[in-house]
Amino acid sequence: LLLPFSTASPPLLFPSLFPQNPPPAGSMAVTIQGIVARQIFDSRGNPTVEADVRLSNGNVCRAAVPSGASTGVYEALELRDGGSDFLGKGVLKAVENVNTIIGPALIGKDPTEQAQIDNFMVQHLDGTSNEWGWCKQKAGACVKNIPLYQHIANLAGNKNLVLPVPAFNVINGGSHAGNKLAMQEFMILPVGASSFREAMKMGVEVYHHLKAVIKKKYGQDATNVGDEGGFAPNIQENKEGLELLKTAIAKAGYTGKVVIGMDVAASEFYNEKDHTYDLNFKEENNDGSQKISGDSLKNVYKSFVADYPIVSIEDPFDQDDWTHYTKLTEEIGDEVQIVGDDLLVTNPTRVAKAIKEKACNALLLKVNQIGSVTESIEAVQMAKHAGWGVMASHRSGETEDTFIADLSVGLATGQIKTGAPCRSERLAKYNQLLRIEEELGTAAVYAGEKFRAPVEPY
Repeated sequence: LLLPFSTASPPLLFPSLFPQNPPPAGSMAVTIQGIVARQIFDSRGNPTVEADVRLSNGNVCRAAVPSGASTGVYEALELRDGGSDFLGKGVLKAVENVNTIIGPALIGKDPTEQAQIDNFMVQHLDGTSNEWGWCKQKAGACVKNIPLYQHIANLAGNKNLVLPVPAFNVINGGSHAGNKLAMQEFMILPVGASSFREAMKMGVEVYHHLKAVIKKKYGQDATNVGDEGGFAPNIQENKEGLELLKTAIAKAGYTGKVVIGMDVAASEFYNEKDHTYDLNFKEENNDGSQKISGDSLKNVYKSFVADYPIVSIEDPFDQDDWTHYTKLTEEIGDEVQIVGDDLLVTNPTRVAKAIKEKACNALLLKVNQIGSVTESIEAVQMAKHAGWGVMASHRSGETEDTFIADLSVGLATGQIKTGAPCRSERLAKYNQLLRIEEELGTAAVYAGEKFRAPVEPY
């Protein structure tokens, strides 16, 4: 949440952290005057970090960071307190680091110099304080008196702003729900819409038709929702989830205009000992009868693609199963995007390896996986130059911060997933995209069917 162009200065909660040192008379430079962090709570009731940055012109910018449920082993680590408070998930150590180390070290620096500050943090600090990184972007936009999405576009060298296709996660499974579904997200993408506003209309209507279909078939309690606002019916067969989506899309009248995406999160049910995938891993009395090989799982995906309008499959295999990623991409990559999340963790080094090995053809963009916006932009540029798609993403433990909405427009990712059209922390991002589209007016461009390559590489 940004107080972008306000000239009123809010009261100082921590005066010692915001020393009153305005720029000299006649100076036009706007610098960082202080940073203060605090512990707040995300959408799952877990502690997370929020930070404010005060500028020398009196403006204050704010950002809060999310956290994931299914996290890749290669992504930037979260600093949790441990101990008994909040079951070990407190973040007061991280708050203290911002208030006593990072904040003081950055006083006097120019918030518009994104790359320089990121490099400074990597070299002299821990380099992975996402709450400050997002604040930095907002502060830079504030100083330049331009929208955040335009500031991000300028930093990346992107001249084309694009509204992304929303990938609504409308059925939750895996680590996001208490049902028996192994695969984590079943999504709908309104690629046939002519604008983001129409895409929202399509998504919302399919969502409500889906609720009615689930209620009729499984009962009222089956319409309870998971972490990301999608329904969590107590079904076990992944194909049954796809069938529900197909039915709801047809009932809404959007067959051919709304298509399907999946986030399998296969690392969650991969068995390192015997290199198998257990589609029954959530069953308490698991007899192992649904353990299958990587090749068998690959064939499961191919059967899904043959029977349903699937255009995107994320994390189809374990994060270290490069062999099967490459096989699947080779066999169906022309018609379906194979998205790397745990495989890539928005890390330029892993993106480069995946490009070389042709392991996937799309990047899931999560800024807090790698730790800096500069590295995230580098990963996006690498992906686009390789002809890949890019999907901006939230986390399952979210806040009301809308940064990724502006990020998706500024980097012209063409796609964004931030949950179902349900739960305020999810709608906050979609509503921000509606505002951006309105602000752009006739210049607004919706990615639509070009979601995999909405602009030329920049």
